[in-house]
Amino acid sequence: MEFPGLLYAKILTSNEPHAYIKNIDYSKALQVPGVKTVATGKDFPYRIGIYVGDRDILAIDKALWVGHPVAAVVAESWRAAEKAIDLIEVEYDPLPPVFDPEEALKPNAPILHPDLAKYKVSPAFKPIPGTNIANIFKQKKGEGEAAFDKADLVIEQEFSIPNIHHAYMETWAAIAHYKHNGDIEIWTSAQSPFAPRYLMAMSLGIPVGKIKMRIPYVGGGFGGKAGVLFEPLAAMLSKKAGYRPVKLMMSRAEQMRSWPIAPKYKAKAKIGFSKDGRIVAYYARFIFDGGAFADYAVNVARTAGYACSGAYDIPNLYCESVTVYTNKIPTTAIRGFGFPENHWVIEQLIEMGAIELGMDPVKIRSINLLRPGDPHSTLGYGAPLRADQGDYQGVLKKAAELIEINKPPEQPKEPWKIRAKGLAYSVKGPSQPPNAVDAAIVKFNEDASVDILVSTGNYGQGTVNAFRMLVAEAFDIPLEKVHITWMNSTEWMPYTWQTVGSRSLFTVGQALMRAVEDAKRKIFDLASKVLKVAPDQLELKEGHVVVKGEPWLKVPLTELVMGYVYPNGQTFGGPIIGVGVHYPGTSTYLDPDTGQALPLNPELGKETEPGHATVFITPGASGVEIEVDLLTGEIKVLKGVQVYDLGKVINPLTAEGQSIGGFVMGMSRALWEQIIYDERGGVANPNFSFYYLARMKDAPDEIVSYFLETPQADGPFGARGFSENVMIAVMPAIANALRRSLGINITTLPMNPERVWRAIKEQRPDLLEKARKALLEWRGE
Repeated sequence: MEFPGLLYAKILTSNEPHAYIKNIDYSKALQVPGVKTVATGKDFPYRIGIYVGDRDILAIDKALWVGHPVAAVVAESWRAAEKAIDLIEVEYDPLPPVFDPEEALKPNAPILHPDLAKYKVSPAFKPIPGTNIANIFKQKKGEGEAAFDKADLVIEQEFSIPNIHHAYMETWAAIAHYKHNGDIEIWTSAQSPFAPRYLMAMSLGIPVGKIKMRIPYVGGGFGGKAGVLFEPLAAMLSKKAGYRPVKLMMSRAEQMRSWPIAPKYKAKAKIGFSKDGRIVAYYARFIFDGGAFADYAVNVARTAGYACSGAYDIPNLYCESVTVYTNKIPTTAIRGFGFPENHWVIEQLIEMGAIELGMDPVKIRSINLLRPGDPHSTLGYGAPLRADQGDYQGVLKKAAELIEINKPPEQPKEPWKIRAKGLAYSVKGPSQPPNAVDAAIVKFNEDASVDILVSTGNYGQGTVNAFRMLVAEAFDIPLEKVHITWMNSTEWMPYTWQTVGSRSLFTVGQALMRAVEDAKRKIFDLASKVLKVAPDQLELKEGHVVVKGEPWLKVPLTELVMGYVYPNGQTFGGPIIGVGVHYPGTSTYLDPDTGQALPLNPELGKETEPGHATVFITPGASGVEIEVDLLTGEIKVLKGVQVYDLGKVINPLTAEGQSIGGFVMGMSRALWEQIIYDERGGVANPNFSFYYLARMKDAPDEIVSYFLETPQADGPFGARGFSENVMIAVMPAIANALRRSLGINITTLPMNPERVWRAIKEQRPDLLEKARKALLEWRGE
């Protein structure tokens, strides 16, 4: 996008991992022709963030990681801005850095945020001032750890997941225009318009209505463009540069060095089984590396804690998640949002238990899966699982059937390779606050076509087209007569909390269906006067309002939606507009001591129905068949199986697309993806040459998708969201395949060739020796 008078901004980043900023000399930068202004953190001493307001716009007094933006240049061209950046001189006073979250928890660790007590914090979170703890969450149920004494088998294991990049196609960019009248217009590559507007207004002390946030098509997000990003910086630079529009755009390397990424963690877990395979007790402690800022990552970690038991009925548990500040790149949301992290743990522990007990991997899951009426941790424990919330057993059975889990795979002709199968289960629901509300509007045009107004982000997930299908179905009109705009804006779209968490189809979809019903009521009220029948005797069919049972008595929608005109010219009614809202009326905060959802209506002073932690959960399972080269450790995924209960499949084409794309993304994270750091905590692989992603050549030859439909009573046409669930179980399924067929445990991601080869060498040297001999015989040596 280009605008008249547009200026261009570039940022200078710190080369110190932890240091006081003693002085910034930008006098030489100002002498570069075309440079309009230079800004530092002293110009914008604000703190921003969605859950914990810990982020600065530019480093104010300290640099907290190698890559921390410390200054910005605004110029007439990119070239001038880049030249000026190189002329800025920063004088640092180095401080001891801390890169490991476990080290950062120690009493003598350097404190990254000494003013943590002054930051704005959402009620659901508990930073601990004077420490590096950005949040701590605990969940307790039953006897907790004491119940392990009752177990016949106890397994303990450590797990870890590295930082990863979201790898969306379009790097982040924004254009901001701070006007003389105080209005701020922003065009940004964000997932939602209202969240960044509100967070920006709250942090900068600007009235919400003065900020106009506009979002065109977005080239992918995966959680990395949620919340508020660098929009405040672009806006304040526009003001400092004389109220001219400013474009701030990240290169891929800048994005990967200075932009929030997905958090890493270390986990210690323990699980206890009875002899018949039932889970007796479960313990997990997740230590999340939040990096320098963890404003969004605190909720990722919290979600990993409150949904730690996955899809299983566990009578006794204790789960704790801690988000810790370190001198590394900040972290944020990522597709799956805490669920890939907790499933990487529990799905492997269950597989280990099955092997130790000599049980079938399907059976051990089946006997522990939640059943209707069981309290569900992801719903907040007090809330029982409803029968309409998914066929948990059916999902497991179908996934096992499609991957043929108990049928040994055909082995390859190369005797140094082994094929194996694995399975894992998953659940996913949106991790959102109880006040995450949504609105929708439908309005008719003169030709009885319909415009949908929602602020759901459009970045490739296909939700907006599903909305068109819902409305076309509800009004019984052709799909091509339902329109939705490509531009999202706080100015002309109704409010939606955020487009995150696979929530939009379910939550905004409900608001949309209520808007449809509102419009239908108005149509039927008008048509009843024209057709001389009661409104409840009318229905919509093929663009007409029709009397039930007497379809020859009808009136075209085109004669109603702008008001009905009688033969004498008298008009009754007016443009048909429907409005609907959705609010999660049964959602509550989680108890800070137990991690369970607070009861509904606590102000009544008596026991009431339990609250929910979220609005829906979607069950699913992934199966894999892999081929492992024992001599190199290379894994090739040959087949993938994806099974989910969607309630109702709205768009089969995009549902299958999500399933396939999610499988490849999960496989990529399982086998290759990781951010690598140098000795100073800087990102050492800030591009896609050295940050390996799955390529087309890596995709399986076959990915089978299968969808069950157990309609959810409060979902639009019974539907639930599932776009994140599709990658969650892939990682543990691959690990379980290695475990079951090769007898090796890999609990650290990624399962790249070196890690797999070392595991074979250390845990199964006999396999490696056998493979070497087989290769020699193959060659005739």
